[in-house]
Amino acid sequence: MELEGAELRWLELPLREPFRTSMGTERHRWILLLRLMTPEAEGWGECVALPDPSYSAEYLDGAAEVVRRFLLPALAAHGDPEPADIAPVFARVRGNPMAKATVETALLDAWLRARNLSCATYLGGTRTVVASGVSIGIMDGIPALLDTVATHLGEGYRRIKLKIEPGWDVEPVRAVRERFGDDVLLQVDANAAYTLADADRLTVLDEFGLAMLEQPFAEEDIRDHAVLARRLRTPICLDESIVSARAAAAAIELGACAVVNIKPGRVGGLLESLRVHDVCVAAGIPAWCGGMLETGLGQAANLAVAALPGCTEPADITPSSRYYHRDVTEPIAMSDGYIRVPGGPGLGIEPLPDALAAATTGTEWIPLR
Repeated sequence: MELEGAELRWLELPLREPFRTSMGTERHRWILLLRLMTPEAEGWGECVALPDPSYSAEYLDGAAEVVRRFLLPALAAHGDPEPADIAPVFARVRGNPMAKATVETALLDAWLRARNLSCATYLGGTRTVVASGVSIGIMDGIPALLDTVATHLGEGYRRIKLKIEPGWDVEPVRAVRERFGDDVLLQVDANAAYTLADADRLTVLDEFGLAMLEQPFAEEDIRDHAVLARRLRTPICLDESIVSARAAAAAIELGACAVVNIKPGRVGGLLESLRVHDVCVAAGIPAWCGGMLETGLGQAANLAVAALPGCTEPADITPSSRYYHRDVTEPIAMSDGYIRVPGGPGLGIEPLPDALAAATTGTEWIPLR
């Protein structure tokens, strides 16, 4: 597939309401999109890096520089890249999985559109709909939390996830369980806010029958996660620690997790997501697809991963209206707690010109021939 050129496009989308985690509060989402042009088709990729290196070492402007200076020239020098070529071509660039995922997704989208294949079909997806779970940020008080949970249960979400941090953990979880009962599928996500010194506090969560405790410790603390796992009945799910299929295999072997959150941007793209999925299936542990408040483009890519047979837990994929007043694509919609997996060529979705223009803060054209 000959590459003609690429467009980097920066967007700013205000969130419908602030979203607070242990890492801070987001009120806007700054987004980098890549449009890759070929003679046969164009493809889109969304970068999930944050403006600052808080969730991971990558940040948005740095990812754009890696895409511009290293990844796109490497693809162009290859001449006629296909999906199997991407990992070897990018191997000389260390790390930077979010930048790599952006370029890989755009190339896959174009390549699959030219062949009239959907991304989900190409990866081996077996579902046409995916169960949707909602993530609820840290709130100002328990009454507000209970009202929010009630609203989302009424909307039909299949799983409730509560963000937690020291000082906002046991009491809100207890309140949700007491108000809504044991039948609600409930999990918590710490975003690496704790250390092993907090183990006694975290073991109290065993009282509440949680589906999982997600990423209690820092990304590198795999052994500490294994120590905590031996003390808990609640399954530990790793998120930030799973940066590749190799990392997933090592964490599972050490007993550091019983569930894996697969985020395509975090692991380096859709093809590495498939490899992480296959590691989980071989180990007999469940996986699911996480999210990073993506637009419809990023959510479409995530849906292709969530459709894989080993992704058996509800995904962090929600209707566009959960976060945005207006998405840059046709809105992602939910029906009875499920979201349809796009079946069209490539990602199966593309930007709406007017919505895209309204959210754009800057563009850059990069010739590749």
